[in-house]
Amino acid sequence: MSRSHRLFDIMQALRRHRGPVSGEVLASEAGVSLRTIRRDIATLQAMGADIDSAPGIGYILRPGFLLPPLSFTEEELQALVAGAQWVSRQTDDALALAAQNALAKIGGVLSPDMRRALDDDALYIGHRKEDTSGLDLVRLRRAMREQRKMLIEYTDQTGAAAERTIWPIMLGFVEGQRFIAGWCELREDFRLFRVDRIAKATFLDDRYSRDRRQLAKEWCAQEELRLQHQAEGQAEGHR
Repeated sequence: MSRSHRLFDIMQALRRHRGPVSGEVLASEAGVSLRTIRRDIATLQAMGADIDSAPGIGYILRPGFLLPPLSFTEEELQALVAGAQWVSRQTDDALALAAQNALAKIGGVLSPDMRRALDDDALYIGHRKEDTSGLDLVRLRRAMREQRKMLIEYTDQTGAAAERTIWPIMLGFVEGQRFIAGWCELREDFRLFRVDRIAKATFLDDRYSRDRRQLAKEWCAQEELRLQHQAEGQAEGHR
């Protein structure tokens, strides 16, 4: 691997990890020594990359710096096409258009050979079932960005209907179903709501005070713990 590609990969790794990442992890991913990583970080800092470092913590990239773009590999282009296909066929019209626009922008700066790779239909993503819920997912995503509450009329798995005020924090698309993960004021806990069980949704002006991203992290951690306990219980049952 050339040094320019390695510098690019280090920048990508710093962006991907978001939080602090140790030099040892960067060295392992790049297949070089820790000493080489330290020299490369110094080079990137000299080029203007705002990389903070702290002994025992690692490196973190502050936003606002871009290296000149390098060419995509064919595998990377296939991954982008597959992702765009999935978004186009499994989510909603607004996100589908955004995905197609993003691919068009990428195609506009590729070489002719790479554009052919972008147009290669080697992968196929199936179409989702028709959505009959009527919930406006564009407004839902805006509510999440603005941290606005929702009042929903919801029918649970037992058939009982109730009004819930929720703090929407994440929209999920899993096996043809759509889910909203959110904080339920009635239960005072995180809950997962199936979109097809929401009879009516009102987007409120009230904002919830806690940071949505932090709430999403807490919900993911709670789900991981729940799944771990479930797996442990199943293993115990087979003994």
